[in-house]
Amino acid sequence: MFLEEKSPQVSHCWIINKRVSFRKMDTTSRLKSLLLAIQQYREDRTAQTAAQLEKQLEEVSRLKCDQLLTSGQVLPRDCVNGLVELAGNQNTSPTLTSSIISLLAQLAYDDAGWEILHNSYNLTSVLASVIHCHSASPGEPLVLQCLQVLQKLTYNTQVFPSTNYIHELIAFLIANIQSHNDGIILPCLGLMANLCRDNHSVQSHIKSLDNVKPFYHTLINLMAQNSLTVVVFTLSILASLTLNEKVGEKLFEAKNICQTFQLVFNIIVNGDGTLTRKYSVDLLVNLLKSPKIADYLIRYEHLSACMYQVLGLLKSKDPDSAAKVLELLLAMSSVSGLRSLLCEVVFRPARPKLRAGGHRQCAAVGGGIALMQWLSSPVEGAESCSLQVLQLLNELLEESLRAETLSDFVLSFIEMLLPVLLVFLKGLDPARGAPHLKKQCHRITHVTALTPPLLCSEDSTRSLVSQQVSAQLCLSQVETLLSCCHSNSSLTGLPSGTDNDLSKVCSAALLKTLELMSKLRQQVKDMETSFYRVLQDQRIVTPLSLALTSNHRERVQTGLSLLFEATLLPDFPLLILGESIAANNAYCHREAELSFKRVAVQEVPPPSILDSSSGSRRSVHSLAEKMQSGLELQDPSKSSHVSEIINVYEQKLAAFASKESGLKDLLEAKALALSQADRLIAQYRFQQAQAEAEACKLGSLLKEAERRREDLQVELSNQALEAELLKADMGELLHRNARLQKGSEEHQDLKGAYNALLNRFSETERLLEELQAAHNSLNKQNEALKKNYEALQQKHENTAAELEAREEEIRSLDSDLKQKNSDITGLRAELRSKEEKVKAKDREKKDLEETVDVLRKELNKTEQARKDASIKASSLELQRSQLETKLKEKEEEWNKNTALMAMIHSLSSEIKKSDVNLSL
Repeated sequence: MFLEEKSPQVSHCWIINKRVSFRKMDTTSRLKSLLLAIQQYREDRTAQTAAQLEKQLEEVSRLKCDQLLTSGQVLPRDCVNGLVELAGNQNTSPTLTSSIISLLAQLAYDDAGWEILHNSYNLTSVLASVIHCHSASPGEPLVLQCLQVLQKLTYNTQVFPSTNYIHELIAFLIANIQSHNDGIILPCLGLMANLCRDNHSVQSHIKSLDNVKPFYHTLINLMAQNSLTVVVFTLSILASLTLNEKVGEKLFEAKNICQTFQLVFNIIVNGDGTLTRKYSVDLLVNLLKSPKIADYLIRYEHLSACMYQVLGLLKSKDPDSAAKVLELLLAMSSVSGLRSLLCEVVFRPARPKLRAGGHRQCAAVGGGIALMQWLSSPVEGAESCSLQVLQLLNELLEESLRAETLSDFVLSFIEMLLPVLLVFLKGLDPARGAPHLKKQCHRITHVTALTPPLLCSEDSTRSLVSQQVSAQLCLSQVETLLSCCHSNSSLTGLPSGTDNDLSKVCSAALLKTLELMSKLRQQVKDMETSFYRVLQDQRIVTPLSLALTSNHRERVQTGLSLLFEATLLPDFPLLILGESIAANNAYCHREAELSFKRVAVQEVPPPSILDSSSGSRRSVHSLAEKMQSGLELQDPSKSSHVSEIINVYEQKLAAFASKESGLKDLLEAKALALSQADRLIAQYRFQQAQAEAEACKLGSLLKEAERRREDLQVELSNQALEAELLKADMGELLHRNARLQKGSEEHQDLKGAYNALLNRFSETERLLEELQAAHNSLNKQNEALKKNYEALQQKHENTAAELEAREEEIRSLDSDLKQKNSDITGLRAELRSKEEKVKAKDREKKDLEETVDVLRKELNKTEQARKDASIKASSLELQRSQLETKLKEKEEEWNKNTALMAMIHSLSSEIKKSDVNLSL
């Protein structure tokens, strides 16, 4: 009857709430059963308890446990601690360990969950220990599962070499990568790429290994694989390890880097999986950190086309893929040479291009429009993409506005962008809870950070902003953020490690909104009045104090600029701001002491502080009562002095109130320390159990080491004998190597002689070069021709015919030489006549010099004639020297040809006119 009286909408909401509560109760009961099964299996490791634990793991895996790790509750934390402890225990069966790892991977559904497993529960070292225990059989499903989970766990995570079993894990990965086992090489490469990326300590450890050079050779050989994923993983590892070394300079030199760029862009654009595309983007981002490779990319001829194709990937609805594409674009925008090209690709519309299938694609749609679609995308999980788009637009618009003239394309893009940005300023809703409010505040911070410095720096863009933004919009936004900053006691249910959380996030958004109002106060109606009214509100003290005591430079600068504006106002609460800044500094100092001393458990605040607080509160109440009683007996003539005294005491009361808020903050810090203490106690228990297990393991390993020492002693004697044999073999190999080296040197000498002959062949006529080569080769191969006499005898007839042809050619060369001699004789006669003319010109020159005073008007013509005559004389002299040189060369050629003809006749008579050119 009760449900019938309600409206359908209310009854529907009531049913949904009931389902949610039932689901929470079901999850809690399942987790309690799981924790009980873990304790029973820990106390009694039997088949029955193992089966019960396996059953509970299956039941929990069927639940929707998306935010169990991030909830901060005690029950899920104890369950995860127990599961991690069992997974790291060597006595746990592989099947049960596999089920535990599967459940843990299911619980970590996002990046925050993986980070909690890595930092809070030390799952990385646990999985590394499991792999180390089963390293003898790397093909086991458990090992492959651990490698796959570790690949997700260590992605974009810093792993230190001091972590347990990390050195053994790196040795295991290198050994299996070099083993060429196709079943395990892919996850090993992916995990190695994660460990090496931006981790100088791991890189230094790998470089210090003895087998690092064979490892490099193996990686270079793996680049010839057909699998694009293997190639990308291999390039990522090589880029992390060898980018600043000689191997990296050879690998990523100018000849190879263009092919690398083409390969990476092809994988990013045409990759068939998100994993390969993600690691390709990471590889290119790492390469861009090198100025040399960034310069190569700027000069890459296909870069514009690749950028258009990369922007085309933003049309997809996958937020993970879009996030990686935006990460690549942000990395490109950080390079000054690429930023201008990226602005042109994003803002300037391009003509449609014809693709292979005949379809047309427009770059403008894949550029700016795609960015704005992700800016306001309703797709779940697209919040990070929206923030990345805002950061990218910040960089690109800043680059575009630096130009002397603002292009129409940028202005049109800003006109489309402003309504989208204003939607974010209007959509703040505190009633939807703290997580949603925090996301909205982050987005507002980026939007307002984008608007003032960029869009308000030019007159054209300032007018666009002033048309869209109103004073009422900014004022309502500020009022909402102020209420969130001062009434977040019901909203700060977030874990306390997130930037001191909602108050700081709301304060940052508020300050950016005030900065926007400051920029537009002269252009927008009533904006200046609203801006100064907000600055005189006492609630502005909290965000201003948080900004001035922040460790972010930009927030401090924004707070100082607003403080400079506010101190000129008459009603600005400067005294309260000072008290708030002092309280924040004390809180930050206390937090620094706690983190420095690494104190796990802290006592409750001393009673003296609480007593002083309560005593001050009692003194304030008594003072108020005395003032009230005094006011009743006071004369009206003294009311003005009393009002002044009341103002003084009101200021003191405000100071006491600020101190009281500081004490509350200290109490909250103590509560935070206690929660951290619980977590550290659980970690200590786990580490203690792990240390006991490691002690047992070390005892067994010590016994095994003693037994192996005896075996190795026997092997050592055998290997000493083998070493002597190997030493003798080494001597023979060295002798053989010396002979091969000598043969190689002879081969190089012969090769040099052959190259010299080729050079001479290119300088002279073809026939003369063939005969000269035959002459040189005949001198070296005289004995070889004698040994090959029988084979050459069969080809005698063909050689005789070709020899007659050669003799005719030699006769023609003789006639040509005679003709050249006759030409030289004529040139000599011509040279004598030219010399006589030169002498005549010299005589004329002397005559002209004697009559220079008389013929001064004709000086220019005569001087020009003298210069021409000198030039002709020098050219004739040069021709004479060239002709003499040619004459000598022709005489030398005639002598060589004559000697060559005689030698050919003598050799043909000895070997019965064998084929000389064929033997060559």
